Amino acid sequence: MADLDLLTQSLARNVRRWRSERGFTLEALAARAGVSRGMLIQIEQARTNPSLGTVVKVGDALGVSITTLLDFEQGPTVRVVPAEQAVRLWHTDAGSFSRLLAGVEAPGPLEMWEWRLMPGESSPSDPHPTGTVELVHVTAGELMLTVDGVAHRVPAGASASFESDTPHTYGNEGDAPMEMIMAVSVPPVR
Repeated sequence: MADLDLLTQSLARNVRRWRSERGFTLEALAARAGVSRGMLIQIEQARTNPSLGTVVKVGDALGVSITTLLDFEQGPTVRVVPAEQAVRLWHTDAGSFSRLLAGVEAPGPLEMWEWRLMPGESSPSDPHPTGTVELVHVTAGELMLTVDGVAHRVPAGASASFESDTPHTYGNEGDAPMEMIMAVSVPPVR
């Protein structure tokens, strides 16, 4: 099967799957995505090769990535992410960083991160969508976790969970690097 045919069929299967999981009718998804119902029917029946812009609109409306919509892996899969493919999204000259280790869409986005904060550094975060929760496990140093203006010390070996739909900051007030693993669960788009 040609690559384009494989992607067209994968897109059809994945749009149907995510639309069903979200409980969207064709009309509801069309309205959310700003595309016609007819276009969605053609996509779900693998009768069209939509533009990238259309795929982005549909993905945004479903709350999933383009990669997820175009994923052509069949059946239950195990995805191993080699260390060199983890994505470093934030860093400072002093050596602080956050790295996205892995993520899935089940039932909403679920991400696992590796963080390092150097002494005296912090990283503020805007509120995430309502219902988002985070789990952190500190593996070295001490995290100063501030959620909605209230500070919480989380030492090495300890874990914390919190609703992250309010302003929050990860900080290191100690004199050694702080390292943690963090999971973020975002509710599915409804």
